[in-house]
Amino acid sequence: MASNPDWRSEREAKLERLHEKLTTAVESLVTSEDWTRAMVFAAQFRSRSFANTLLIYAQHAERFAAGSVPEPWPSYVAGFRQWESLGRAVNKGQRGYMIQAPVTSRFASANPSDANSWRKLGFREAPKAGEVARTKIVNVKPAYVWDVCQTSGEPVPERPGPKLLEGRAPEGLWDGLAKLVEAEGFELSRVAGAREISGANGVTDYLDRTVKVRADMEEAAQVKTLAHELAHVRMHEPSDEDASHHRGIGEVEAESVAMMIGAAHGMPTNGYTIPYVSGWATTVKGKAPAEVVQATGERVRATALAILNALDTEQIGGGDPPGLDRAALANKPKVSRAQALAGVEAPPLAGQVMSAVA
Repeated sequence: MASNPDWRSEREAKLERLHEKLTTAVESLVTSEDWTRAMVFAAQFRSRSFANTLLIYAQHAERFAAGSVPEPWPSYVAGFRQWESLGRAVNKGQRGYMIQAPVTSRFASANPSDANSWRKLGFREAPKAGEVARTKIVNVKPAYVWDVCQTSGEPVPERPGPKLLEGRAPEGLWDGLAKLVEAEGFELSRVAGAREISGANGVTDYLDRTVKVRADMEEAAQVKTLAHELAHVRMHEPSDEDASHHRGIGEVEAESVAMMIGAAHGMPTNGYTIPYVSGWATTVKGKAPAEVVQATGERVRATALAILNALDTEQIGGGDPPGLDRAALANKPKVSRAQALAGVEAPPLAGQVMSAVA
């Protein structure tokens, strides 16, 4: 089928607008409070990339300010066909929130360890004997999602959320985090007070392979500290040059991972301390602050998501409507081109590669 240059140029124009929206959203994270809100929102929509959570957040805020959506915050977001699969339809006149969806291609190699040996497979082409095939993200394209308040139809069941008493930790969270620390080869212990660890709430020692947490704090504070130290264990090995050169950002990353883990368990965020964004975001030479902020957010999300997925604890939803089966929709035909041009399309990749771009 011959390609349509008008369709291609329109896609490029949409991607340019998407980039501008994302840049504006990242640049708006100028205070510690802004960053905290972004991290909590990312925890509630962790099935999306950090970039896409910012895009959804910013576009929903614009629509609410304009009076076109009834709720100030999104709750569940999904694509056009995904809502249809749940018995709901996008309301007339409701425009979708444009996000980034991954474009993937299949590659094959007889020597997977050699990065230069991979070749792109053609449509329905099978790898040769002895070759390994992998799917890789090669680009992004614009896609659309809608919040539940922009749809109508079958009721969306509410997921039960964790309910915490003041100062108490979510059930099983300490034990789950402790197992992950020990799985990394670190010995975990509680110490009597801050004096034993130089005034800190917790400390990670890479030479001794130990993690210590104060025992004279409330349960919730101990769990938050343990999550912070686990983030250090996973992200800030001293042999990592980036981690050692940017210690200030390392603290931001560890505290932000702890915040996302806490938010995913319904814990309040007033106990977290994040340095002023304009301070740490300017510490990386050769990179613009907005670039540093976005990269930090993506690293935090990836680390927090890996930890959350490894925990057997009750967590709030990740932003997908209850009952959504992404895999079942993967091979269904797309909606029409006319709908796509009208902004009523979520291409099949939108939201279907959870840990990649969407």
